[in-house]
Parts: sequence; C-alpha cells; structure tokens
Amino acid sequence: MSTQAIHTLTPGFAQNRLSNFYFSFLLLPGPKREAIETIYAFCRHSDDIVDEGHNVAEKRKRLLQWKEEMVKGFAGKSRYSMLNRLAEIIRIFNIPEVHFHELLNGMKMDLVKNRYETFEELEQYCYRVASTVGLICAEVFGYNKEQTKQYAKNLGIALQLTNILRDIKADARAGRIYLPLEDLRRFGYSEAELLRGEYNDRFVALMKHQCDRARSYFRQAKKHLAEEDKPLFTAARVMGNIYYLLLRRIERVGYNVFGKRIRLSKPVKLMIALLLRLRARFPRNFHRYIRTELPA
Repeated sequence: MSTQAIHTLTPGFAQNRLSNFYFSFLLLPGPKREAIETIYAFCRHSDDIVDEGHNVAEKRKRLLQWKEEMVKGFAGKSRYSMLNRLAEIIRIFNIPEVHFHELLNGMKMDLVKNRYETFEELEQYCYRVASTVGLICAEVFGYNKEQTKQYAKNLGIALQLTNILRDIKADARAGRIYLPLEDLRRFGYSEAELLRGEYNDRFVALMKHQCDRARSYFRQAKKHLAEEDKPLFTAARVMGNIYYLLLRRIERVGYNVFGKRIRLSKPVKLMIALLLRLRARFPRNFHRYIRTELPA
C-alpha cells in the first residue's frame, strides 16, 4: 500500500507522518516499510476514535464497530481496504492476532478510566497500547533470538511512560491523570495540585521517581536485544533513542513539564536515525573499539 493510499484511508495520517514513528521507519526496506505504514495507519485511526469528540458513549460505539470490522478484515471481508490489507500483512509476517485485540482493549481503557490507582494497572495499560505495537512490529522486522520479544515489550512500556510524563499538562486539561495515585500519595502531591499544574519540590520528587522507573524499562529493553538482532531493529532503536532523549530533556528542565512542551527538533531525530543506520553497517564488533552506541 502506498503512503498516499494510507493518507486517503486514514484521517489525520498526513499530519502525523512527521511524528517520531515516521523518523523511525524512514530507513526500512520497501516491503517492511509499507507493512509498518499500514500497521501505523491502523493504530492512528484507532487512536483518533478515542481522542476525537466528547461523547464517550459514541466513541465506545465507534471503537466497538472498528473492532468488529477488524475481525471481518482478518477474514478479508471488511468494507475497509486498509483492514483487508492488514490481514494480508498479518498472514505474510505471521503476526498473532491477539496483539491487535489487546491494542484495542488498551484504547478502550482511555474511555472507561481516567485514573490509575497502582503502577500495576498503569503497566497493563502501557503494555496494551504500546508493547503490543512493539510485538507486532517485531514480527515484521524479524528476529533471530526469542528474547528480542522482551526487548519489544519493555521498550513499549518505556516509550509510553515517557510519553505520559511529557504530556502530563495536556492530559490534566482533559481530566486524565496517568501517574499512579499511590505514587501521588507517597510523595504528598495531590490530584488537585496536578490538575492546577503546580510545580513544587514534591512534584519534582514524584517526577524523579517516574523518570527513574521509565529509565529502568529502557535498560531492560536494551538488555534483551541480542547483538545479531540489532541491525533488524534499527527502526525500533531510533524510536527508543528519540524517547530516551525526551526523557533526559524532562530531567534537564528540572521535571517542569507544566511549561513549554518538551520536544526534539526534526534535525536531531534525523541525526539519530542516520547514526543508527550507519552503525548497522559497521562490523558486528566495531562498537567495542569505537563507541557508536546510543543510550537506548
């Protein structure tokens, strides 16, 4: 499927293609890139159902209809050509269908929950909306070691946690708090303070704890990526390093995410993509002698 075709099938795709996903997948070989673009279009449209509009009942209805169409698409019988094409990709790359069901279950959580009591609850949400995407993409990239799937799982959680930390202000405006309430209580920082955007020492302590947790998932991800699979996962590693640098930037501004939105420039993202592409062309043990590794 061409990029232009996806633009037509999925509202908002053109505006979002310069996102971090776009920079990550720029350098994939043609067939894999087209597969990932279709998967991304599916994810983007599913996300738009949840994010657009204010009538929650209507959004839940639309999400259920989309899930029903997805199931029809698995049999090649959807009225949407994108979903039928998605089914072809699932067959070609042997992607477990359960990952797509879990992804939509994660989207549904945003329509029924706006608070998370424990980190275990939040971790489940992160797995559903992010790790599932990583596991889907892993089948497209290909891998030699089974442990690499743990890389995809942990990286997904790391990315989503970082995204949550960056978007605290925007989510608060929408009445959502993703930070575990047990952590707010632990650091003596209230929901009301977060919704008002109050930046103080207690918020800094809370955020340091959250950033440390996100970094631990980046470490776990990197530990599970086999050396022989690194060239296959260059696109995922681009994504990982973009988000790792976002996490570092949050830390460098003293965790003040209530001010200007934390972001990386397009040239920085492109530099990360090119550096990892170049590294993938080096001999396998080259990095042992000349440091070319990025943090994630």
